[in-house]
Amino acid sequence: MSAQLDEDRNAAQARFEPLLADRLDEVMRVEQRAYAQPWSRANFLDALHSGYQAQMLVAREGGGFCTVLGYFVAMKGVDEVHLLNITVAPEYQGQGWSRLLLDALAIWARGQAAEWLWLEVRVGNARALKVYETHGYRRVGTRKAYYPAGNGLREDAIVMSLRL
Repeated sequence: MSAQLDEDRNAAQARFEPLLADRLDEVMRVEQRAYAQPWSRANFLDALHSGYQAQMLVAREGGGFCTVLGYFVAMKGVDEVHLLNITVAPEYQGQGWSRLLLDALAIWARGQAAEWLWLEVRVGNARALKVYETHGYRRVGTRKAYYPAGNGLREDAIVMSLRL
């Protein structure tokens, strides 16, 4: 019970804000700490200029909201939404923030009349796979050599979907 109270207390101190170019330095610091193969600044700018849904989850620090806990970037299609990037800052992982981000994504997608959510995840990312599966996503396929893996190597992606 106290773990739930702590999570509720933490959630009460966090809010969503649009991910805008003027906060990109903070997002890039999280992205670079979270991934061996992070998105580039150009990837984020392209997504923002394309009008993709981009939200940050920020926490209260001092008198205002400034600590970036996580974020997601998603692209709307005709009757679906494709999750392009979802990240929780390494120091906040394992605290339930990914569930909150995924819930916010699903709420937004439903508001866009999407019937499906789609994503790819690295085959080797067992932690993320567990989060997605716990959230109701199902494995539907594999994309061979989808992700860069360093040293000229590539890693397969598991394609997952969630019916809304």
